Amino acid sequence: MSVLEKDIETAVKEYARSKGCLAFKFVSPGHSFVPDALIIAPDGRVTFVEFKRPGGKATPGQLREMQRIREHNVPAVVIDDVVAGKAYISNWLAGLC
Repeated sequence: MSVLEKDIETAVKEYARSKGCLAFKFVSPGHSFVPDALIIAPDGRVTFVEFKRPGGKATPGQLREMQRIREHNVPAVVIDDVVAGKAYISNWLAGLC
């Protein structure tokens, strides 16, 4: 059975919540290509995550929007693996990224 994007998203968001974060499905009506999730750390920091199936790549529009977010000093990443997603959340919470 192959891993679906929604399975990765669910597992990583649940992990973030287990660490005290808020994790929301992010939609922006009228604005295409925004990342899938907005995660807020207990200390108020935010990160955006675009989830993909294993090996999946962000579209040019998604990459453009994530770059715009990064230009405002907010992390925005693509995650295509549960283990890597949990590691990103742990490292982000520790201030390592």
